Amino acid sequence: MKRWPKIPLGLRLFLLYFVIVIMTTYFVSSTLIKEIKPTVRQTTEETLVDMANLLAVLVAEELASGTLETSQISTLIQKFGNRSVDAAIWGVDKKAMSHRIYVTDSKGIVVADSWQQDIGSDFSRWNDVYLTLRGMYGARSTAVDPDDPLSTVMHVAAPVIYQGKTIGSLTVAKANRSVQPFIELSQQRVFNWLAVMSVLVLCVGALIAWRINSALSKLSVYAYKMGQGEKAAKPVFRIFYEYSQLSEALTQMRSQLDGKQYVESYVETLTHELKSPLSGIKGASELLQLPLDDEKRNQFAGNIERESERMQLLIDKLLELTRLEKLPQLEKPKRLRCSELIDYVVDAISVKVEQKSLCYVFNSESDLTFEGDEFLLRQALLNIFENALDFATQGGKLQVSVRQSSSHICFEVYNDGPVIPEYALPRLTERFYSLPRATGNKSTGLGLNFVEQIAKLHFGYLKVQNEKSGVVVTLAIKST
Repeated sequence: MKRWPKIPLGLRLFLLYFVIVIMTTYFVSSTLIKEIKPTVRQTTEETLVDMANLLAVLVAEELASGTLETSQISTLIQKFGNRSVDAAIWGVDKKAMSHRIYVTDSKGIVVADSWQQDIGSDFSRWNDVYLTLRGMYGARSTAVDPDDPLSTVMHVAAPVIYQGKTIGSLTVAKANRSVQPFIELSQQRVFNWLAVMSVLVLCVGALIAWRINSALSKLSVYAYKMGQGEKAAKPVFRIFYEYSQLSEALTQMRSQLDGKQYVESYVETLTHELKSPLSGIKGASELLQLPLDDEKRNQFAGNIERESERMQLLIDKLLELTRLEKLPQLEKPKRLRCSELIDYVVDAISVKVEQKSLCYVFNSESDLTFEGDEFLLRQALLNIFENALDFATQGGKLQVSVRQSSSHICFEVYNDGPVIPEYALPRLTERFYSLPRATGNKSTGLGLNFVEQIAKLHFGYLKVQNEKSGVVVTLAIKST
């Protein structure tokens, strides 16, 4: 089966855009061009109506007295018909008068004619005269040459009224050929402007389609290189911000996948390192069962067994870290004491505290208890304490407090190290975002994000804020 050729998305969008623009241009242009001719003629007819009524008022007295043929007005009408002009109207030259004026009496007999060719003729059957003399709007359009549609002449009549009676009619006629140049000129201008605008719109559409296609191409290349594990610079989009969001999402996805792979590798390595000494400890516990001093034997055997259980628990929990993100809720929470959690973590970091000569202070409102996962909370507090130690000044202060709020138990860890820059505060819990330590080294940037996830599992929150002379990290756990 033959496949359709692969057409780039940008070209497909432009082809669709092209069809829409051409169809729109065609329908708009055809509609406008068709409407120009009747609109111009309607405007011309409206002008003829005004002119006919004005002249009808001027000839009323002379027509009533029967002196119109020899009156000054009749002479002026004749001069009007013979007058030559020289005018340039919007690019159209006008050399002669295109209006004809004639007056009929109450019987439809022509008594005055600006062309002096139909005086005495009976026009009573023509619609303009016939309808006007009967109190209706009189107008007609008559073709001089039946084979030439442009030879039509528009006639508009107005009643000549004297003392409340219609005593005749006055008709003003204008050849449609005289307004045809204006119609054609307007049609040509409309067509030209629509053509120019269509070309401009198509150029803009082509540019947009090209930009869309090039942006998608950049994203495709970037995604492919990331999938192959190659180093690739993130594409930058200044106009199409949606593409910037997509490239940023791809970058974050790559970073998260790399970080997750790193954590998994770290856990696997650590568990492998722990299993060997675990086997040695268990072997030693078996050897200690040989004849020894009962007190010594029981003491060492108990210690080894206790440490073995602790290390086995550590291995099991470390293997669960990779599933922490997918953990919807705590599996087996138990009642915990805040003081015991703090004591465990302080024991683990006691060497570092001594190395930095820190003044350690612990304050607690009471021996508070709550429901939670002991292992996860130990790891969370350990992360917070280690961050505090990394940034604390030599010989400084490390202060820990536990307090009860309205709905949470808050663990607050203060160190008197340098404050965190304002721009970094909202990003501290982002994955892989880390500030350099005093040594210039940076952490993996996973610690505070890990702590925040543990806080959420306990329906709490993590907050980091600057104090006047240091930093306070608050881990809040919902109290039950």
